[in-house]
Amino acid sequence: MMAATVPNKSADVKPWYKHRWPWLLMLGPAVVVVAGFITIYIAVTQQDALVVDDYYKEGKAINQDLRRDQVAAAMQLGAALRYDAANGRLLGTIESQKKPYAGKVFVSLVHSTQPGKDMKMQAQTDQQGTFSVALPMLDIARWQVVIEGEQRDWRLGGEWMWPQQQQVVLQPAAADGQ
Repeated sequence: MMAATVPNKSADVKPWYKHRWPWLLMLGPAVVVVAGFITIYIAVTQQDALVVDDYYKEGKAINQDLRRDQVAAAMQLGAALRYDAANGRLLGTIESQKKPYAGKVFVSLVHSTQPGKDMKMQAQTDQQGTFSVALPMLDIARWQVVIEGEQRDWRLGGEWMWPQQQQVVLQPAAADGQ
């Protein structure tokens, strides 16, 4: 009778680190650890936007802002802005009751995500209701645009997607606050 020979399996067994499955299983936790360190780095190096402490006071200010929008609607104000990148200037026109608006105005450009890039400018309109202010390179972003009168008694606001929109037209908010 012939004896059946059983191959010696212990000679064919490789150490664990020569198999691909342990490495594949360790890949997920390793990626999570690296992502955690990246998140910590971003949290430590980037400045947080501030949260308003006095919500009640801010709520009262919202009602005042609605009144300023209503004043702008009563004056039939409208404005158009465009950015001249070649000359580094913000050009604008303001009309009241379809006539040029003359006077000092405040223009605010508020960056959608980075408060450090917000810009506040002062401009004087001429007899045609136009103004021009120096403006450094405008970032590609969504900007909140606010134009206010010298006494801050009226306000025009809107959103500007630069450079997708070459020009933004601002009209007063609806009288019902929407």
